[in-house]
Amino acid sequence: MPLTFTLDPSVDRDLRDGILDLWTEVTDAGGAVGFVAPAEREAVRAELVKHFVAMAEGRVRLLVGHDEDGRVAATAFLTFNTHRLMTHWLWLYTVMVHPRHQGKGYGRDLLAAAADAARGFDGIEAVRLTCRGGLGLERFYASCGYKEVGRVPDAIRVAPGDDRDDVIMLLPLT
Repeated sequence: MPLTFTLDPSVDRDLRDGILDLWTEVTDAGGAVGFVAPAEREAVRAELVKHFVAMAEGRVRLLVGHDEDGRVAATAFLTFNTHRLMTHWLWLYTVMVHPRHQGKGYGRDLLAAAADAARGFDGIEAVRLTCRGGLGLERFYASCGYKEVGRVPDAIRVAPGDDRDDVIMLLPLT
């Protein structure tokens, strides 16, 4: 059964807790979403609060996918640029699909929904994201239409002696 995507959902306790659970569980399953396992729930909560503040300020939009049981199953944060020369593209951050839904095509669905949302924003011509190298994520994003446009070797230190490339991907919308 496909996910139901909502752009800019009303943030209540269920949504907040659902995203917190999703982010923690994705991290603990090895997902490259800004933390390393085991996830420190309070650190994840603090980062989520920063996202909510940016949403309240109008700098970030939230896309959420709910499963057939109404649980948060996927998220992406679409972040506008504040630099006057870069307002024609936005960032896609914290792209997550719950581990229980891996392999169902929901990641592709999430990226398509994010691109559709971005197309609806005035003046947005492209979506940019970064991903952690060494996990095959750049191949997945490329299969969804993104192009690798840059790579910073060893920019992400997952652990001492485990440095990964920061891979920059771009999806033109026009």
